[in-house]
Amino acid sequence: MHADTLLIQALVYLTAGVVSVPIAKRLGLGSVLGYLIAGALVGPYLLNLVGEAGDVMRFAEFGVVILLFLIGLEVRPALLWEMRTSIFGLGLAQLLGSALAIGAVAVMLGADPRVAIAVGLILALSSTAIVLQNLEEKGLRQGPVGQGAFGVLLFQDLAVIPLFALLPLLPASGAVAPEGGHGGVLSGLPQWGQVLASLGAVAGVVVGGRYLTRPIFRFIAAARLREIFTASALLLVVAVAALMEMVGLSPALGAFLAGVVLAESEFRRELETDIEPFRGLLLGLFFITVGAGLNFGLIAARPVLIVSMAVGLMVVKALVMWGVGLVFRRNRRDAATIAVALAQGGEFAFVLLGFVQSARVMSAPEVGIATAVVALSMALTPLAFVLYERLVLNRATPLSEPERLAFDTGDPDVIVAGFGRFGQIATRLLTAHEFKVVLLDSSIEQIDVIRKFGWRVHYGDATRLDLLRAAGAGKAKLLLVAIDDKDKAVELVRAATEYFPNLTILARAFDRRHAYELIRAGGDGVERETFEGALAFGRKALVQLGLSERRAAKAASVFREKDLELLKQLAPIADEDERYTMAVRDSRETMEKLLRAEMRRLRKEEDQEADNDPAAESRPRLEAG
Repeated sequence: MHADTLLIQALVYLTAGVVSVPIAKRLGLGSVLGYLIAGALVGPYLLNLVGEAGDVMRFAEFGVVILLFLIGLEVRPALLWEMRTSIFGLGLAQLLGSALAIGAVAVMLGADPRVAIAVGLILALSSTAIVLQNLEEKGLRQGPVGQGAFGVLLFQDLAVIPLFALLPLLPASGAVAPEGGHGGVLSGLPQWGQVLASLGAVAGVVVGGRYLTRPIFRFIAAARLREIFTASALLLVVAVAALMEMVGLSPALGAFLAGVVLAESEFRRELETDIEPFRGLLLGLFFITVGAGLNFGLIAARPVLIVSMAVGLMVVKALVMWGVGLVFRRNRRDAATIAVALAQGGEFAFVLLGFVQSARVMSAPEVGIATAVVALSMALTPLAFVLYERLVLNRATPLSEPERLAFDTGDPDVIVAGFGRFGQIATRLLTAHEFKVVLLDSSIEQIDVIRKFGWRVHYGDATRLDLLRAAGAGKAKLLLVAIDDKDKAVELVRAATEYFPNLTILARAFDRRHAYELIRAGGDGVERETFEGALAFGRKALVQLGLSERRAAKAASVFREKDLELLKQLAPIADEDERYTMAVRDSRETMEKLLRAEMRRLRKEEDQEADNDPAAESRPRLEAG
């Protein structure tokens, strides 16, 4: 049966997803593999319930566009700087290492060196949609594994722009590159004109997103019509994607750039909320169309070649990524987990393979085989990750979930989220004064150790509202946030502020930037984990250099007071790098002047006391100039 209308195709795809995904989840295979299996079953090469999948594939790719836009909204300049090692270190090493390894294998198999370079660069890319979905389902999206994988994927997405400019320069022997490599409205331009037009489109997205979208969204928000704001958000994504497609670049990459530009906008959260519902549905449809696009005819005609190349691709990429992870000092398990997650080809490969075919870099048969290999590797990745999880991760972490203790009756005074080295010290002060404390922690290993010492620690993710409510957040007076995950801490503070207004929230910050995030999220008090320790350390250093205890303590007290004032004053401009840098520089000079003035005053007082106390003259004293 051939589908004659897009409506019938949509009906078949949605039915396949609704039926297959719950079954796959129940079998422990994950939703991605369920979508891929559903697509393979209804696709033109098996049951043939949807006919040609080309039209639906183009529509479904919009799910990847939305995903990249939402990722871009999370990529603030501060995050890029914080993740610079993962992005520009781990990511660059993975791309070059995988490209060299794949290219070398291609040459050994008889490919032209220029074709091998193109194949290596294209197949070095991984699937952002599949990787992030897998990590999300396995609870690995946060932490070192998620950060490492996200950094590599982010670099790959950024690398697509130079690849569009580089690949047309690699025509194979005897091939003549066409004049219009990009296609679309630029097909009549020479190669240099196409490159300039593409760069101009990227610059237009950046400048327009920076200076035009904010006043437009303010105007739309003033109408107070939520559906219009949602439509405007979708219009923005569609417009940017269409612009990128017109100049021959990836629509998903354009959407990512638009998201990055809007990451600092006051409308970021609203945009995320409005677009998020479309992401899951369209991504599921994308996975189904990838499964439907598996060319079982080509695979059946050359099964050994296609399957061995797909498995070989995954093995080579995994080994390279594992080695790169070890070089960048990831532990063996984290490096292996990232390697397995990134072992497949990526959705950008479909675009780039079509591009290099039109540019005469690769022939149609070569592109057909490479496309089948990429699609098969994407289909095999969820299965490979399930096997890796069961054979490696489960063996490596044999600890079972701790016994879930019932919460005590009665209203607690304090809820402590995170019972590590930081949370323990604060808790002992509270319990010594007979306050009723409820302890929450999500680390199995930590709970197993702490319970041996008699602490009643409850297992669970403190960001879950139902757990907080069960712990007594509705009646408690104070919430101490001491969890080790930066993003989770901000998420918890934001949720607690919104749903439990009765709670006073004190939060542990990792550094000054994190402190600003917690303040903006609604934290009533923020304590940087190393601040007081460093201050005490400096005070002891002053005493060792000969200053009196009084002067050293006063210096620490003045520094603490002025630094906390500065923290509050600069919070509104913390994300404006230039203004923030200048303000910190000016405030540092002001603080040093105040400290010097206060120290001179104390020195005069001590000198006067020494004049009145003859015994003091015999005590040795070393003064800092």
